[in-house]
Amino acid sequence: MTRFGWIDSPVGRLLGVVDSTGLRMLEFEGSRCSVLGEDWIEDARALSIASRQLAEYFAGDRRTFDLPLVPRGSIFQQRVWEQLRMIDYGETVSYGELARRVGDANAARAVGLANGANPIAIIIPCHRVIGADGSLNGYSGGLDRKRMLLDLEGARAATVAQPGLFG
Repeated sequence: MTRFGWIDSPVGRLLGVVDSTGLRMLEFEGSRCSVLGEDWIEDARALSIASRQLAEYFAGDRRTFDLPLVPRGSIFQQRVWEQLRMIDYGETVSYGELARRVGDANAARAVGLANGANPIAIIIPCHRVIGADGSLNGYSGGLDRKRMLLDLEGARAATVAQPGLFG
């Protein structure tokens, strides 16, 4: 059974979706994926652990999440999302570096697309991927949110770049 609920956060309201295996989705309200499924049941209690861990993260008391995550995607996307989870709190990497970590230094654009398709915002930290020159680009939650998350973590990024540019 799929359950959903809304989580308030300093970067906006988040739609969380869980099933019996774990957290499937955490998206910003109004994003491309925050459309409710017909068979979903609203149950904010099902997201209590995720809500608590996110509150701790935003309070500066949590640097890692320990929730069962079950994002749905291709094998390549899964590899990218697994590498995203290995980027430490406060660390940033470029799309090119992430491509190298995935095993294909020439796949920066494909990595960027997989990064953008990440269905579990914040917890799978796609906001930690920046341009090779340190610029902010390519965040489905919006560059203002990306900047806020990086600032919260004390990460450094130089400037805001045009969306869609990968480095």
